[in-house]
Amino acid sequence: MKLALGTVQFGLPYGIANRHGQVTRAEATSIIGYARSIGIDTLDTAAAYGNSEQVLGAIGCRNWKIVSKLPPIPSGISDVMHWVHSTLDRSLRFLNVNHLDGLLLHNPADLFGDSGKKLHQALIEVKASGLASKIGVSIYDASELDRLFGHFPIELVQVPFNVLDQRILSSGWLARLNDLGIEVHVRSIFLQGLLLLEKQAIPPKFNRWHEIWRDWEDYLRASNQTPLEACVRFATSFPMIARVVVGIDSRRQLEEIIVALDGPIASLPYHLKSNDRQLIEPTRWGKMAEL
Repeated sequence: MKLALGTVQFGLPYGIANRHGQVTRAEATSIIGYARSIGIDTLDTAAAYGNSEQVLGAIGCRNWKIVSKLPPIPSGISDVMHWVHSTLDRSLRFLNVNHLDGLLLHNPADLFGDSGKKLHQALIEVKASGLASKIGVSIYDASELDRLFGHFPIELVQVPFNVLDQRILSSGWLARLNDLGIEVHVRSIFLQGLLLLEKQAIPPKFNRWHEIWRDWEDYLRASNQTPLEACVRFATSFPMIARVVVGIDSRRQLEEIIVALDGPIASLPYHLKSNDRQLIEPTRWGKMAEL
């Protein structure tokens, strides 16, 4: 199963289309059980995802492949080696596991800061000690790989990818990472749920991209797909992508995603993709004025 279960909603009320808030413990348990029953074997979490790791540990995730992330180095940290190990130890304790399948940096730019060399060495030690099978980075833009490549032993990359944000593909990095044997996981395939909203439900601040919403609607109509079907089928159609991380609010949503997987994907029109970072990077949405 190419899908991986994103668990940020287990610890935080996350996503522009989230109408239910943080997932309850009971619902999270149901989601985990169902995901395992259909062959999903990978969980994506992070120290910064609220109490997501504690929830997973309480439910039980020892037989899962788990990818977690170190947060940005806090200001005032003088002993980076100790910080890395103590942060990882806390995650392992919360998750109630002995090791991770992958440990990623949430802020790869830390590698180029004053503590970069020590951070690099700490991650190498983490892998050598068996606490993480692979080390790597979680990035926002494929261009970050231009700087990272050759300076850090990347074994796993997590990157946003969806019908609008195809930078990892158009930059050539997806093919390059595949050639190098580096595992690629993609996230944000629904663009935090924005791509699933009906046109009239899209917040007014996104009206400046009305041509994109029109083209998206036209594509869905012509290809006879729902937004969910188009998003899921597009992301999972690339053999070079090892895992497609999906974040959900309920078991029902996961069931709908599984149903949506079954079917053909029509070729996307070239002009649908966008390089406008104001649109395709949700971290920038908070600064956008309503129109």
